[in-house]
Amino acid sequence: MRKLAWLGLALALVISLFPLYWMLRTAATPGRELVGDSAALVPTNPTLVNFERVLGLTTREEARAAGGSGADLDFFRYLGNSVIYTGLVTVVQTLCCAMAGYAFARLRFRGRDMLFGLFVAALMVPPIFTLLPNFVLVKELGWLNTIPGLVAPSLLMSPFAVFFLRQFFLGVPREVEQAALIDGAGKGTVFWRVVLPMTKGPLLTLALTTAVWTWNDYLWPLLVAPGEETRVLTAALGIFLKQSPNTAPDWTGLMAGSALSVLPVLLLVVFFGRRLVDSIQFSGMKG
Repeated sequence: MRKLAWLGLALALVISLFPLYWMLRTAATPGRELVGDSAALVPTNPTLVNFERVLGLTTREEARAAGGSGADLDFFRYLGNSVIYTGLVTVVQTLCCAMAGYAFARLRFRGRDMLFGLFVAALMVPPIFTLLPNFVLVKELGWLNTIPGLVAPSLLMSPFAVFFLRQFFLGVPREVEQAALIDGAGKGTVFWRVVLPMTKGPLLTLALTTAVWTWNDYLWPLLVAPGEETRVLTAALGIFLKQSPNTAPDWTGLMAGSALSVLPVLLLVVFFGRRLVDSIQFSGMKG
């Protein structure tokens, strides 16, 4: 039975990783050989030229000679915009949601339970429903094609993040906080210097999941920040694919760019992925 379970796990792993492998395989295939070599699991003539032209290391003539469309992709500018977008949302949202989650878990104030109920109810609202109102608000503020407009809707709080962290704060022993209060610490000091260090695992887990979601976000950045100065990498790759209307889509270049865009998130998951396992325990904490 155990061997069967391991076999099923191995099969699921292969199925999950195969799209990633095929993306790398396509990125390493010369553009002119993509169709003829489509049935092979390994490229007949593997090459790095697709990565080089996506990174801007080749001329337009060299890119066309390699089978590309000659479309431009300012990879490092878009990469920087993605890093700024992801970093701002991850850091600020994690801290704000931690403060809100702690308030719901420990502080007593009128309407607390009703307000928390509204947060929980917001989990049932599909994000697509808020897309148009957020766009209209950002447009009225004059924030189109700006970093503030890009990060505004998700910068401060996420209903899931507030709920997620509240459950962890409920599991922190009250005796530790009471001891700090007796020693003369205020509520703010208790939160920043006692509670937060005790919940490093949940905070890192939330930061990691927020970073992955924000990095992969496509529709909102494409809608509100399509300009060259603020365009993020995911939106840029979609535009890159459409820049060759008179030729076949540049699939090899797109896969090379996609592989490079996945690399930062993959490194984050590899280094901090174990924290995700710790987060499973939050559902068993007492409220």
